[in-house]
Amino acid sequence: MMRACAAALAFVAIVVSPALAADPAVPKFQPEPFWPKPLPENWILGQVAGIAVDRQDNVWIIHRPLTLLDDEKGAEKNPPETTCCKAAPPVLKFDPEGNLLASWGPVPDHWVKNEHGIHIDRDGNVWLGGNNEGDQILKFTPDGKFLQQIGKDDGTKGSLSQTRLSRPAHMMTDEAAGEIYVADGYGNHRVIVFDAKTGAFKRMWGAYGKPPSDDKQPPYRPDAKLSEQFSNPVHCVRIANDGLVYVCDRANDRIQVFRKDGTFVKEFRVSTATLQNGSVWDLVLSEDNAQKFIFMADGANGNIVTLDRETGKELAKWGRHGRQPGQFKWVHNLAIDSKGNLYTAEVGFGRRVQKFRRAE
Repeated sequence: MMRACAAALAFVAIVVSPALAADPAVPKFQPEPFWPKPLPENWILGQVAGIAVDRQDNVWIIHRPLTLLDDEKGAEKNPPETTCCKAAPPVLKFDPEGNLLASWGPVPDHWVKNEHGIHIDRDGNVWLGGNNEGDQILKFTPDGKFLQQIGKDDGTKGSLSQTRLSRPAHMMTDEAAGEIYVADGYGNHRVIVFDAKTGAFKRMWGAYGKPPSDDKQPPYRPDAKLSEQFSNPVHCVRIANDGLVYVCDRANDRIQVFRKDGTFVKEFRVSTATLQNGSVWDLVLSEDNAQKFIFMADGANGNIVTLDRETGKELAKWGRHGRQPGQFKWVHNLAIDSKGNLYTAEVGFGRRVQKFRRAE
């Protein structure tokens, strides 16, 4: 066992060597290959479609139980065909050491058809997204009691609708303003803001702060004129300490930055040669008060990119496609804790979470 552990750790050092060779002022990360700890009851994860950290540095994930592969369902069949496996409940909560603290869901009569995105607000309430045709944002207590629904699963009403969403991807609350921002999403082409308590519409905007449009756009090309609207999906929205709002325009390989009223500020283009399904899947801002860095998940290329938040300059890039610690298969979402540790979630055939310890 000791030899196996030593070999694993040696391998990890090789994986992260590109990051360790970067500018010493740029944050560096070391994968924790034994995080999280094994799940109980022979549980297994499907596609992990969201990850978030609460104010106590606990890590929350949402995964898709219905995406288990056929050979992973043997224990669920009647009669059981194998000892493997049972789908874990869709919502799981871990402490920073990887111990499972809680799990719940789905909640009868209040659930989504395709889980996508999770956010924990200041009061510990859990916001979940649904990424089906139409669908909604749902709010629960920390132990899974239903509290609120925004939107309805009755089909898309277009990017100008004030009451309906279309396959939303991500959400984040602005606690001081009592608002929730939604990256909307795989069907619509916008950011939309609601009152976090009542669900009342507040405002919306598309790319460059213009009214969102559903007009068909040509496929992204690196050498073409930049699109005047968001592509699908609008995949993340993050609010910085200074009030700037960062939006992932995934298929257009760019991050757009706004003020809270939707005024366009600037944009950063990242890995612009990326076609397929785009480079900008998710981002988080560094844990320092000034939030000097952006950490961006690039699912198409299988890496994490560190950017200077002020200029958008690429400072480091690490990871590659693969299934070993420190490698990724469709890294979909990121979270960061108060110590600067990163957590990643993978969809597709990745189907896991990883922890990356901040290595000063």
